[in-house]
Amino acid sequence: MEKILRIDERESGNVTVVSLMGRMDASSSPEAEAGMSRLISSGSRRVVVDMSGLDYISSAGLRVMLASLKKLRNDGGQLVLVGLKPEIRKIFEIAGFHRIFTIYPTADQALHSFDTIV
Repeated sequence: MEKILRIDERESGNVTVVSLMGRMDASSSPEAEAGMSRLISSGSRRVVVDMSGLDYISSAGLRVMLASLKKLRNDGGQLVLVGLKPEIRKIFEIAGFHRIFTIYPTADQALHSFDTIV
């Protein structure tokens, strides 16, 4: 069976870019949560989550993103989102999360933002 969520990670300087592809729902969110927790526990403090390959996110997926944001902020870190397709952005807006998260159109813009964020 094909995985419904694929998670890739790469480093860009001192920023970790996490790419989510597929569907982030109740069955795949635990894997995403485990990956984000491992990343934060290993010391990543600047995280860009690229959602350009994400086709669907449920409330379980939203909870994972919010929990990750809170953990990073509590540890003095930052998490920004990029590449939200219109249907994913609409879900963030309905939940009011567009006011909680910093969202950029592209990963490059997000990566450059870390140069200006102190």
